[in-house]
Amino acid sequence: MIRFTVNGRPREVDVEPEMPLLWVLRDELDIKGPKYGCGIGQCGACTVHVDGEPARSCTLPISKLAGRRVLTIEGLAQNGVLHKVQKAWVDHEVPQCGYCQSGLIMAVAALLKDKPKPTDGDIDAAITNICRCGTFQQVREAIHAAAKA
Repeated sequence: MIRFTVNGRPREVDVEPEMPLLWVLRDELDIKGPKYGCGIGQCGACTVHVDGEPARSCTLPISKLAGRRVLTIEGLAQNGVLHKVQKAWVDHEVPQCGYCQSGLIMAVAALLKDKPKPTDGDIDAAITNICRCGTFQQVREAIHAAAKA
């Protein structure tokens, strides 16, 4: 049995220790925000926060999560109020297909926590998520807007 916290709620799962966090979230806990994209930690569709840091959940074995805190897109808004990144995403009409968006939003939220006023260079270095729709210009605009919020 592995115990950890997801979106502020204590959880426990009885799964194989090497099962990736992504599949624990999606299949065991019915948390569907993080998506499967590549399975090798490259695309970022599965990005969540682990103890406040961005992590690619598709390659992170659940055995490494005992006693830790996981935050998914479902837990980002607080008291019914969108996080400033979520609001900027809506205001700047970032999503097209939307598949990668939860991972992008989680990566950006982590960036802004560490660098509240990121430069374009900071964004390029930190946001390595892939968007098949190519909304990278809207993503950059939304990041700068969220930084000003």
